[in-house]
Amino acid sequence: MYSAQYISSTSSCTPRALLLLFVFFSFSANTSLLRAQDIHFSQIDANPILFNPAYSGFFDGTGRFGVIYRNQWASVSRAFQTIAATAEVSLLRRRYYRDGLSLGFILYSDRAGTLSYGTTSGNVILSYYKALDAGNSSFISVAAEAGMGQAGFNTSDIELEDPTDDISETSVNFLSFGAGVAWFYEPNDDLYLKIGLSGRNLNRPNVTYLDQGDAFIERKFSAYARAEYRAFGDVAVLPLAAALVQRNYKEIMFGCDVKWYLSESSGHRLSIIGGLRYRWLDAALLELAVEYNAFLFTLTYDANISKLTPASHSVGSFEIGIVYRMVHNKRVNRKAMPCPII
Repeated sequence: MYSAQYISSTSSCTPRALLLLFVFFSFSANTSLLRAQDIHFSQIDANPILFNPAYSGFFDGTGRFGVIYRNQWASVSRAFQTIAATAEVSLLRRRYYRDGLSLGFILYSDRAGTLSYGTTSGNVILSYYKALDAGNSSFISVAAEAGMGQAGFNTSDIELEDPTDDISETSVNFLSFGAGVAWFYEPNDDLYLKIGLSGRNLNRPNVTYLDQGDAFIERKFSAYARAEYRAFGDVAVLPLAAALVQRNYKEIMFGCDVKWYLSESSGHRLSIIGGLRYRWLDAALLELAVEYNAFLFTLTYDANISKLTPASHSVGSFEIGIVYRMVHNKRVNRKAMPCPII
């Protein structure tokens, strides 16, 4: 980590330029792509609207609520810490037309580096889904997303060359827009398939702190496919593949989970899920989850295998999450609305 005192004593830059230089060094000590990435999580199934807004409302019940926390590269000083809270409510479900509307909310916050550089944002999602056949075995969902955020940093740890200098701009507000589409297919109780595409930051929000110049949050596009097949009675296999592109940054992930249905009786649903995933040239992931009635508890560890391994000492990231669904019926009716919890 670069110190503010060192930079101020070796530079004749203006206070604002000096501060931006320090922000760059502080931030780049924690990530190799300053402009490429924004907030994202490795758990893309447990709380699916974090990956694609079109998954909003696609659950059995009247509401779904979740919290997820990520601690990235704990061996690095002042490493990334990210938290997100989500809420989804069903606005309308028309049984005769086999369609519905859902409203979703996402609140993000992350901080990293000596200056606690980070982003806080809130997003609103409106999604519409409709069955494509009379048997409710195939659905399509489309969604629109709008959000407002603030990027900023804390200057309390900065030592300026001239103590009388004043740094007036330490935060910037921005708007962001996104959209998504998803297809779901469940021909029987033993097979499930979902495929989704989404785009976020479609308006390329500008988060520059200078009167002149640009620093865009680049457009982010993602694709995702997940299947579940109950091949061994109470045991199901769940392969997945996902891809993400954000300007020069590209992420490809694939893997497989195994889900063991311990109990599916009325009022007592219990499943254990475990799986391995590989994020291409970046990390190996281990995921464990427990589904108990309307609750889902998840834990994920990313083992860093990228070029940043020497800096991170191979210490990756931990994610822990909890999701709760409001379900009126004690027994879930999957044919009424396919419900891929994980």
